[in-house]
Amino acid sequence: MQFLIVVAAEQGHHDAMNVETPKAAELSLPQAFLLLATNDKDGKPEVPVFALRTTVAGAILAELDLLGAIELQGKHVWATGTVPQTDFQHELELIRGKSRPHTPKGWVAILEGRAEVRRVYEGMASQGIVEHVGEKHLGRFRPVRYPHKDHAPEEALLKKIEAALSGASDLKVPDAAPADAGTATAGAVDAAMSESKAAEATTPDVRTTALIALLQAAGLFGKLFPDADRSRANELARDYWPTRAVEDELRLIRLAEEEAATL
Repeated sequence: MQFLIVVAAEQGHHDAMNVETPKAAELSLPQAFLLLATNDKDGKPEVPVFALRTTVAGAILAELDLLGAIELQGKHVWATGTVPQTDFQHELELIRGKSRPHTPKGWVAILEGRAEVRRVYEGMASQGIVEHVGEKHLGRFRPVRYPHKDHAPEEALLKKIEAALSGASDLKVPDAAPADAGTATAGAVDAAMSESKAAEATTPDVRTTALIALLQAAGLFGKLFPDADRSRANELARDYWPTRAVEDELRLIRLAEEEAATL
């Protein structure tokens, strides 16, 4: 499953409000977060670099969690038997191959770094969403930046989040634990599908709520949505284990910086 981003109109389909549903391209959670965390024009991050790197690491865990590739068992993250198609196969194999399990915060600390952030950016550059600029120019080296090239994906993300926030009472913390379909009766499955279709127009998907939680953990939610109810975003960030790990890691980084400043 990937994050659905609106890019063009598709004939013959209508949503719950009887308007045409546009054709969609797909962004992962790390891509969606980075897109919103990057200034459109100059390509600079809207949050401190350490917060950007830490949250991208948490977004990778969230992506693998929503794909059912990893799960939290007790205090540790474990790989499941699911092997989905993902841009983060290397990270999944790293989790699967570790001789001993790590906590979510431990994995955030392992995965955070410049290389992961740059790889996600470059993936979006190859899709024409951002532009790679910088490095050597006229004999001088400049920092690499990724200004937006196609603004439609970001606009679609913002609209989707705004729609989710307008029905904040329906937001649900992401949960990747699948139901046991083998024990369900046909009638129960049909009823569940009917309820799902009825609620689809008003209940935001777990991918949207996961992105909201990541934005809040990074300290970006209030900048993007200054008039929104931040208490609900706080609740999402606190209750979702990948974003709890992000907050815990950022707290330690800030404490270390404060201590270093007093030396």
